[in-house]
Amino acid sequence: MKLLVRILTVIGALSLVPLAPTYAQTTEAPEVQGLSPGDFIKIVVWRREEFSGEFLISPDGTIIHPLYREVQVTGVPLATVEARLRTFLTRYETNPQFVIQPLVRIIVGGEVRTPNIISVPPGTTLTQAIALSGGPTDRGDIRNVRLYRSGSEVRIDLSKPDTNAGLIQIRSGDQLILGRRRSSLLQIIGPVTSTIAAAAAVASIVTR
Repeated sequence: MKLLVRILTVIGALSLVPLAPTYAQTTEAPEVQGLSPGDFIKIVVWRREEFSGEFLISPDGTIIHPLYREVQVTGVPLATVEARLRTFLTRYETNPQFVIQPLVRIIVGGEVRTPNIISVPPGTTLTQAIALSGGPTDRGDIRNVRLYRSGSEVRIDLSKPDTNAGLIQIRSGDQLILGRRRSSLLQIIGPVTSTIAAAAAVASIVTR
């Protein structure tokens, strides 16, 4: 009886201990998406051509421009970039009217018609990036797409319409490689080899 009382006491004490939420161990801070060195930023300032244009981001994270050089634009969200540019431009106008468009740099290679380093707006998808590079060549295999990101490789099949693989958005520094289809010779040899093997098996049965 005393043993039963002790067990019930322990169970009651455990029921009072608050349980940690399961997501606490898996929740990660959201990754800051923004500009990186080598990317471009397009700035259009109303009636101020000297401040307008498409500018390269330098290795130290600033804009390569005689005046914008002091504005740090990497490692922060785009909203912060816009706020910093607004603060800078107020030195020259009370209420500057401007728009910005970031252009992230990626590499698209393999079996695309115009492999190259291209600059595209954030939000561009994998399929759009391939289309901007001329689309697949005659030997291109959309079932074999390799995405290199942050030192890791992901293989993607863009041939399945029931998946969202084609809607994956690119990030600055991504490398997208479109693979090559197997040659027609290999596609023929495979079935022929299977046919020969089947014929040999039938022959062996008949001769028994």
